[in-house]
Amino acid sequence: MKLNEIKRKILNEGLVIPAHPLALTKNRKLDERRQRALSRYYLESGVGGLAVGVHTTQFEIRNPGIDLYQPVLELAKEEMDNFFNATGYNAFRVAGVIGKTKSALAEAKTAVNLGYDVALLGLAAFNNATNKEIIAHCKEVAEVIPIIGFYFQKAVGGRYLDVDFWREFAKIENVVAIKMAPFNRYQTFDVVRGVIESGRANEIALYTGNDDNIVVDLLANYEINHNGEVYSKNIVGGLLGHWAVWAQKAVSLLKDVKKNKENKSVGEWLSLANKVTDSNAAFFDAANDFKGCIVGLHEVLRRQGLLEGLWTLNENEVLTNGQLKEIDRVYASYPELNDDAFVKENLDKWLR
Repeated sequence: MKLNEIKRKILNEGLVIPAHPLALTKNRKLDERRQRALSRYYLESGVGGLAVGVHTTQFEIRNPGIDLYQPVLELAKEEMDNFFNATGYNAFRVAGVIGKTKSALAEAKTAVNLGYDVALLGLAAFNNATNKEIIAHCKEVAEVIPIIGFYFQKAVGGRYLDVDFWREFAKIENVVAIKMAPFNRYQTFDVVRGVIESGRANEIALYTGNDDNIVVDLLANYEINHNGEVYSKNIVGGLLGHWAVWAQKAVSLLKDVKKNKENKSVGEWLSLANKVTDSNAAFFDAANDFKGCIVGLHEVLRRQGLLEGLWTLNENEVLTNGQLKEIDRVYASYPELNDDAFVKENLDKWLR
């Protein structure tokens, strides 16, 4: 399967793609009504696509006895189909794919059968593998579905991947984008450099997953000298857990960056960047090594009425000491960043 040219063009222009959370009842069963409401919220916020079955959706959806991977992909697919029928906009469809090769291929085939465009390919199952072994895995999955590479931060299960890996990864024909989320400037640069040195800089879209550095990533321009020629490369959009909340304002942010990148002062952009990063620190529980990163997002969605509670499949995931106070603080400090009014206006419709 290849990505059609229209979808590739849209991806390369830059999209807001939130990482879709999982809505559960107090009995920790799938809450289909609220799962659909979340998808409707994102789509009506104007996002470019949805990423489902990813870290924010909770990796435990794959556990035996839970088996929610296909059901949550199906629900999001149905809502994206409904949105297309109503508006004519065909949202970009990203399915999280993880695990060793056999299970990753099974998930990739499920995603293809459900009409997803690409797989966001997680590599946490290969923490002790060589570059060569991981590249072989990626090539097999890429034969089934176009892939977005995923550089995942160590604090939540990722591993270090050097510039040599990213150079070889970018040479895989069916790689269409890379989500850079190491939460590390040096390692982010390695990805950009690897893509440029692969010879496919014009074919692969770069997306920020650095939730701690969203605005600066979107503004940044990389100029890298390779073989005596200077190549310029930008991060065009974001595929972010942070954008699972306050999504309408995320859409406004990316539009503003595209339209006014040169029209605002450096000081204005950096002030905004710091506000967004401070908000993310509260939501993602940076003070406690990201232990509350999923439930922090749930707390915002609960306040807005989109979720009923903070329940996750892992009963040990709870707000950490001080995290609620931090969320209160950023809510009060940066009211211009939330989309509460938009959600309040549409909530009943989304929960129908």
